[in-house]
Amino acid sequence: MCQIAVSISNEILYDTKMSIEEAGGFARRAVALGYYTQSGVSLGYCSQIAGMSEEEFIKYLGENHVSLFHFDSKEEFLEELNNS
Repeated sequence: MCQIAVSISNEILYDTKMSIEEAGGFARRAVALGYYTQSGVSLGYCSQIAGMSEEEFIKYLGENHVSLFHFDSKEEFLEELNNS
């Protein structure tokens, strides 16, 4: 497993009123969200990165207006809808 360090200035922590632990969690969730939306990394791996269960990560995706469902076209969506 790889570890990545992020430097966050004390001023940012002060302005956001976040503790170091909260800032770390925020960074993990942001990275996981980016991997999920931009790189197609699986829900399971992204939930691990975020330090959440899959259910919690799905809720987090919803809070950030990210859908679990990905369709390449309207036709693909309608076909899937008809098949359900």
